[in-house]
Amino acid sequence: MNSIFARASVRSFDGRKVESEKVELLLKAAMAAPSACNQQPWEFVVVTDPDVLKELSGCSPYAGCIGRAPLGIVVCMRTEGLRAPDYAQIDASAATENLLLEAVELGLGAVWLGIAPGLERMEAVRRVIGAPETVQPFGLVACGCPDKPVSPANRYDPARVHYEKW
Repeated sequence: MNSIFARASVRSFDGRKVESEKVELLLKAAMAAPSACNQQPWEFVVVTDPDVLKELSGCSPYAGCIGRAPLGIVVCMRTEGLRAPDYAQIDASAATENLLLEAVELGLGAVWLGIAPGLERMEAVRRVIGAPETVQPFGLVACGCPDKPVSPANRYDPARVHYEKW
């Protein structure tokens, strides 16, 4: 599980394209995530077109780096046919984290750029990718080969751990 401790948010890339085999592994990892009632609400839009990536970068004030990435993945959630619709964002979160961890395993860098629950941002992304009304954009993942070494943070804080009771 070293990928958990090696993961860092990577926002700058060297420009090399991500091979299609690696993209498929990223998506397989995302879809291996746990899901409430096994509803698997996720849908993914793979973006490599620089013009579309640039459009996505304008959907949030924090998404600029996706416009400079060779690969963007839009994580979305279906809104119909779900047994536990209130858990769709949790499921999408688990899928996104799996994708980020697989990026580490593949020698890639990635960063999760939050879109949901901001309705304005979600609608902006929907317009860019042409998603139907029954699909809600959840987040963006900018991905590629890091342009410099990655230094993950140690976030362990024993003061936040409680045993048995508070």
